[in-house]
Amino acid sequence: MSSKIQDFANQVILGVGAAPQTATSTVTGTAGDLLAGDSRCFAIQQVGTVSGTTPTLDGKIQESSDGSTNWTDVSGATFTQVTASSNYQAITFDRTKRYVRYVGTIAGTSPSFALAVVISEQKKQL
Repeated sequence: MSSKIQDFANQVILGVGAAPQTATSTVTGTAGDLLAGDSRCFAIQQVGTVSGTTPTLDGKIQESSDGSTNWTDVSGATFTQVTASSNYQAITFDRTKRYVRYVGTIAGTSPSFALAVVISEQKKQL
């Protein structure tokens, strides 16, 4: 087994995204600082139970230079729309700014999505 896999916790920035929750309206995750990161980022969106009439979830990653203003969508960092329970997706992307966050737009009649999202990036190797 490679040392990078054995030392995963010290090789990757974790904890950015959206905490596990049941959401009934748009979810905006907190800003995550990836200054210590290097290389491609990845994000995992996991959806459990979905309910409502024609519920939809459109997840994407945004970036900002200061973590509080001027958020823009990261090119190509979008998840396929979710309309049903038990959906798991992973995407990779390149960011150009220091901070990232997850935004999940929820629509439909009385929609409800059990979801969690993690955004990560490999730490810079010195």
